[in-house]
Amino acid sequence: MLGIPDASIWLAYILCILSAGACIVYGLINWNKGSENEQIHIQEEVKWEDADKA
Repeated sequence: MLGIPDASIWLAYILCILSAGACIVYGLINWNKGSENEQIHIQEEVKWEDADKA
């Protein structure tokens, strides 16, 4: 079958494809998590930079 006689090579291919799919699913699920407080973090950083300049 496609010139690959050993089952462990097929297993490696399948696991690579499945892990890539899992990474894609994880990325889609967590696409914008953490951005809810982004404005607050930006304002805090601006305050810290202003305090450092003074």
